Amino acid sequence: MNIQDIMEFLRNVSPFQDLDDATLKDIAGGVSMEFYPKGSTILHQDGPASEYLRIVKKGAVKVFIRSGKDDEVAIDSRVEGDAFGFLSLVSGDKSRANIVAVEDTTCYLIGREAILKLLETYPVFSEYFLVSFLNKYIDKTYKEIHKRNLLYGGGDRLLFTTPVGELITKNVVTASQDISIREAAEIMSQHGISSLVLLDGCGVPAGIITDKDLRDKVVSKGRNTSDGIGSIMSVSLIKADAKEYCFEALLRMIRYNIHHLLVIDNGKLRGVITNHDLMMLQGTSPISIAREIEAQQSIEGLVPASGKINKVVDLLMKEGAKASNITRIITEINDRLLQKILEITEKKLGTPPLNYCWISFGSEGRKEQTFKTDQDNAIIYEDPGTPEKEGEAKRYFSAFTLLVRDSLLKCGFPLCPADYMASNPQWRQPLKVWKKYFHRWIASPTPDALLKSLIFFDFRPLYGDVRLSEELRLYLAASMKGQNIFLAQMASVITKNRPPLGFFRTFLVEKSGEHKNEIDLKLSGIGPLVDIARFFALETGIPETSTLERIEALKNRHSVMKELSEDLEQAFEFITLLRIQHQMEQANKSLPTDNFINPDTLSNLEKKYLKESFHIITKVQDIITEQYKPGMVAG
Repeated sequence: MNIQDIMEFLRNVSPFQDLDDATLKDIAGGVSMEFYPKGSTILHQDGPASEYLRIVKKGAVKVFIRSGKDDEVAIDSRVEGDAFGFLSLVSGDKSRANIVAVEDTTCYLIGREAILKLLETYPVFSEYFLVSFLNKYIDKTYKEIHKRNLLYGGGDRLLFTTPVGELITKNVVTASQDISIREAAEIMSQHGISSLVLLDGCGVPAGIITDKDLRDKVVSKGRNTSDGIGSIMSVSLIKADAKEYCFEALLRMIRYNIHHLLVIDNGKLRGVITNHDLMMLQGTSPISIAREIEAQQSIEGLVPASGKINKVVDLLMKEGAKASNITRIITEINDRLLQKILEITEKKLGTPPLNYCWISFGSEGRKEQTFKTDQDNAIIYEDPGTPEKEGEAKRYFSAFTLLVRDSLLKCGFPLCPADYMASNPQWRQPLKVWKKYFHRWIASPTPDALLKSLIFFDFRPLYGDVRLSEELRLYLAASMKGQNIFLAQMASVITKNRPPLGFFRTFLVEKSGEHKNEIDLKLSGIGPLVDIARFFALETGIPETSTLERIEALKNRHSVMKELSEDLEQAFEFITLLRIQHQMEQANKSLPTDNFINPDTLSNLEKKYLKESFHIITKVQDIITEQYKPGMVAG
């Protein structure tokens, strides 16, 4: 090795760059070099201490620990110019972590004696490693992780902090979409890969083939392997951006029931991320529950899987996830559960006589579920062409919705006390009837009509012919144009539900009864926020149903939201998180969950944030009242 080349390299590596040339030359003279193929383990957790400080010259390694046989928790990655092995080298007892080459890697090795001499001689060298390196990378992380409950592998926090680009399989193997099935299988076998990206004549990804496709579409069907690969490839390519967090990739995999995502960076294909990559990142995960649900073929098989969903809430709470991340993951899993129930019920009763769309509303419609909430659902089906078809549809959907209702009940979803469920004949109707409902509620905004509007206008399609839902959503948007009287009546209703905050910013608690000295976070905190976002969405024709998605979409379309959207988002996140935390504590004590908290149990900081959240809600309510007060609305 050329000593000058090593010296030049070390001059760009902290803290060697602070050494004088004579010392640097002395160190370079004792440096050796080693090559580690991709996948090779360089240091073993609890294994022998490192004899060298290794500096990555080319390539990359990952640093992780195991708390059990399969529980892997990633700590860090090291790339060119980064060092590893310092802690065990100094302590001389054992390695604290596993270090594995994630690509072909070459390292410079500096012996233990040379490093110890530098630590004694150069304070700047000692300070860098003993303070920066030690605290930042290994010991602190190691101790914190072992304090945690590692039942789930402890890696879910990484979902929200790790960009997809850091996990991808680089150097993606691609092939032309014009090759045969046999040729595609040979390429996959040769490279040991589970997916193959297929390109069109311009080199643009046109589809993807996976080992599952080969099993399900070729082997099990006895298909001729000389057929073109294009005949079985998936052309609906689901993509992720390299800068997105793994959480977003997780959602897409659950939503589309896929195991591979193409990763795009600045418009170019950069790699592939797989279900296995995410499982390795976080151990047992929400994906595993979604997969368990997907594998079931009976309602009885779904019941144990549904019982695990609440554990995901606990897991994500412990890992410091935002409230909106928790609700989105739980909603995705609950969606998978409901879709599976509907599939099983259809198989039992046979093909429905008319196309239909199963819709949900309430917190499920807004994608804001945490613990299992009441069933709030309905059915929109095609307009029957004949009386006979109408009678057939009524008979089928009557039996269908009763079975679904009872199945959801078995899986832990209570019945709706007000009977807003598809099992109620009023809420399983053809599209034309739903349009009449909406028209009547808007044209004649009685208290009952307004109540139903607040409930049903949050509808979201979950299964079936989504076009029916989309047509109803378009009809609602068109029907709302110029409906100032309806909006004024709705404004009057929603602004009466004020957050429990007194004139001097004191909490207004219940004075007596079961919840004395408590406040209702759902009714008086989250409820007004949901109402505000819904109101502005109806006013401006925004189709989104999620509260946060509505706020985001309104930022550039509504003057109030342009100014206060960020404050409202933070208020929603904070109040929702308080509610989830409270219910999680109750669930862990096997107590019934509710929405009431005693403000005196909160920290001073929590009290401050809650008061600020209530204040911003009140401020927006006052703006709505001012805009739609008597005399300001044309008849």
